[in-house]
Amino acid sequence: MALGPRLDLRQSQSLVMTPQLRQAIKLLQCSNLEVAAFVAEELERNPLLERDEREPPGPDSGPREERAPALSEEAPLDAIARAEALPAEGAAPLDVADWSNVYDAGEPAAPRGGRGGFDEGEEPRDIAAAPRSLREEIAQQIRLAFEDRTDRLIAGRMLALLEPSGRLSVPDAAIAAALGCEEFRVAAIRARMMRFEPVGMFALSLKDCLAVQLAERNRLDPAMAALLDNLDLLARRDMRALQAACGVDAEDLAEMVAELRRLDPKPGADLDAADPATRVPDVLLKRAPDGEWVVELNPETLPRVLVNRGFHARALVRAASREDRAFLSEQLAAATWLVKSLEQRANTILKVSAEIVRRQDAFLRHGVAHLRPLTLRDVAEAVEMHESTVSRVTAGKSIATPRGVFDLKFFFTTAIAGTSGETHSAEAVRHRIRELIAAERPDEILSDDALVAKLRAEGVDIARRTVAKYREALRIPSSVQRKREKAIPA
Repeated sequence: MALGPRLDLRQSQSLVMTPQLRQAIKLLQCSNLEVAAFVAEELERNPLLERDEREPPGPDSGPREERAPALSEEAPLDAIARAEALPAEGAAPLDVADWSNVYDAGEPAAPRGGRGGFDEGEEPRDIAAAPRSLREEIAQQIRLAFEDRTDRLIAGRMLALLEPSGRLSVPDAAIAAALGCEEFRVAAIRARMMRFEPVGMFALSLKDCLAVQLAERNRLDPAMAALLDNLDLLARRDMRALQAACGVDAEDLAEMVAELRRLDPKPGADLDAADPATRVPDVLLKRAPDGEWVVELNPETLPRVLVNRGFHARALVRAASREDRAFLSEQLAAATWLVKSLEQRANTILKVSAEIVRRQDAFLRHGVAHLRPLTLRDVAEAVEMHESTVSRVTAGKSIATPRGVFDLKFFFTTAIAGTSGETHSAEAVRHRIRELIAAERPDEILSDDALVAKLRAEGVDIARRTVAKYREALRIPSSVQRKREKAIPA
């Protein structure tokens, strides 16, 4: 067998990911806000792209009789003059009009209860101070509570070390060693700052946090102090051991536990809390007058762009070199492809969303108990797309429904077999488990085996380990812990 170089011709097919195809796939799996940011960059980069500022046609602003009639050549001039000069029928005469609430636009109106107006350049919105954060409030209390500069320095260091829960788990000795001061001085400052508003902050532990709140209410008696020393027994709901440790009966212990429940274990939970970000849905779902569902993309976040072909034609005429013409042709192709990609993306999202709404109609009308099992393959086969395309469409996108805003991924749940051959959604089964446990009585706590029996009686064929897994996912304690908890009066 001879070895040597040779030339062969072969014909084969292969999928090539062009930059335009990669861009279309990337846009498909992005949310509307991410697409809007991408389009904003393209508008700055491509001179042939422009934002579509046209407003969609809407209904008239009001009834015909409430709108001012348009002037026309056929309207008599004397009728127009009478309409402008004479007051409407039933209106107050000009000589008896009330002028008490009218002031000269050239002079500022005096605020109520005082003289003069706003200072020059001052706006009314500048009068109200912006709300301060909890950390700023504590800093203000430090400035008012401590006059000594060293004490303020120590207090400021403790404020910097404050945890999001409002506690300061760093021991006094460590703070004193870091600042080079006496430990007793740090302890005294901590004890004073624990009385700041909200009471209980800067505590070393949960016990100290609750103790200072009880002392502020004059409720820190020896029995309550013993209860704070045995918080681990309270977490296990071991009421008998707590009664022995505190030296009280069941009724007094129930009152003490109720008193603890009224306290705040995390008084600084909103220490650095920012305003929650508003969730902007990508798809809107509304019900039509005939009861059908209407699916549309959110126009507030959907970017709309146009290709300025007139500018391209004028620039092409003025182009002096071949490089300029090539650049304009490249930008025109990129702009055209982007517009087509956005249109295709919108159509794909609407198509997939409409199919999801069609299959989950019972959930939208009656609640989570009617959520049906759904997979990506089911939707992909219905809309004649690949599963990966449906996965990209539903990734990171949400839909606003009459029942709230949901991720599109929420509607895809696994199926649990039924006793009669039907299937049930796993999310609906979890919701039913939550309902059964919420409705149980203190003297009839449902174990996992009892939950399995009730679900099978309702037609859900489910194993005990699955019920335990769903219960733990819902953060519901075991039947033993629930029995101890419900034995305590609220």
